[in-house]
Amino acid sequence: MFGARFFINSVLLGVGLAMDASAVSMANGFKEQNMKIGKMALIALFFGIFQGIMPMAGYLVGHAVLSIIERIVPYLSLIVLLYLGIRMIVGALKKEEKKEIKALTIGALFMQAIATSLDALSVGFTLASLSLSEVAVCVTIIALETFAISIFSVEIGKRVGTKLGDKAEILGGAILIFIGLEIFITSFL
Repeated sequence: MFGARFFINSVLLGVGLAMDASAVSMANGFKEQNMKIGKMALIALFFGIFQGIMPMAGYLVGHAVLSIIERIVPYLSLIVLLYLGIRMIVGALKKEEKKEIKALTIGALFMQAIATSLDALSVGFTLASLSLSEVAVCVTIIALETFAISIFSVEIGKRVGTKLGDKAEILGGAILIFIGLEIFITSFL
């Protein structure tokens, strides 16, 4: 039923989709260098769940609304990631004056997870030739990979953030802005 080619393609798809979540996870690690493992796992869980849900939603919705959603995805990603990135940079610049650390909220994490998984929604439409059981296995692989990559990326962000000091949050915000622009620009290529 599931051949080696299916698993290889699913793994590669998962890695590709997890890259945005990885970069945002790293930015979160930059921002909060003393983050505990529980919060790291929560971040990874959010990204993993959304990276798994979105392709399944795309598959279930089908091609009927594909053209509408594909047009909106780049704009939504750009708006959300620009907002979060600018907010992070402004917060870092203000923090230089106040020296207080603002923790990542569930609301901000939710927005990050949605923004980085909108492209996965479109991927779901491309899975239309697969059976529901194949799609379920594929999205499970995507979700697990994203979880693992995200938790690893938060740890990298924490370690690099410690070395960068106060500039880490500015770098994290710049990464979010870059990802938003990248998603937006590549959607027109």
